[in-house]
Amino acid sequence: MRNAVRTDAGDVMGASSQTHQILDAAERSTGDDVQHSNASPGGHDGWMRRLLPDPADDVTVENAYRTPLRSHGDGPWVGLCMVASIDGSIAVAGTSAKLSSPTDTAVLAQLRRIADVIVVGAGTVRDEGYGAPHKQGQRIGVVTESGRLDFSTELFSSGAGFVITSETGAPTVPADVETLRVGDETIDLVAAIARLHRVVDGVDYVQVEGGASLNGALFEADLIDEINLTTSPATFGGQGPRLGMGASPHAHRFELAQLAIDDESFVYTRWLRRRN
Repeated sequence: MRNAVRTDAGDVMGASSQTHQILDAAERSTGDDVQHSNASPGGHDGWMRRLLPDPADDVTVENAYRTPLRSHGDGPWVGLCMVASIDGSIAVAGTSAKLSSPTDTAVLAQLRRIADVIVVGAGTVRDEGYGAPHKQGQRIGVVTESGRLDFSTELFSSGAGFVITSETGAPTVPADVETLRVGDETIDLVAAIARLHRVVDGVDYVQVEGGASLNGALFEADLIDEINLTTSPATFGGQGPRLGMGASPHAHRFELAQLAIDDESFVYTRWLRRRN
């Protein structure tokens, strides 16, 4: 899931199993389940107050994240979904449990509903125990150079999971697991996104779910079209990972496309990549 921060190279462990169970339940629910929560409007269970654009009270997660911000005519639109503290941490003691909330989890679940493909680092998959997605036809691409994955899990036995690696990477991937090989000795993420159509027909929206090193590589390659960021109303300090790690210096500007808040002061922003 997007809250985990270890990639194939290894950073920090992912979000707690309890958080993953909550997400699993949220994914299984329908949009109406979220919209008609028993919680009071504006609260922590799928309601928020939108400040930008078109200010409105009592906006549901489903309405706030109904579609990607835009689309590309010549390739998939790539969105990143993360939660972070005010001081930038995306994990506390190795998990996102202290950062997230039911509404934040509902945001991730809704974005998964509209995604055609989920792209995630191998460490996140290992830590979180990814299974088959609930959306019919959805595929999960696991980015790995080593190929150190358990291919007997439901993610791969269901046929939903596939591997994204280089020409020389992941030498032990079973023959029955679909593999997208891009780049000679290192993974070419630009080519990977461009060639997802070879694995999945009609890829319009790609959801990236971490970890931090994969995020950093995607930022560096300028592949992120939108960022869906929840800001948790707390600081935690420490030396934990931030939104993206390992990227070379760069300056990619984004503009604020949506701003919302709930009654616990969690802030929900959608950022659109500003391209000339």
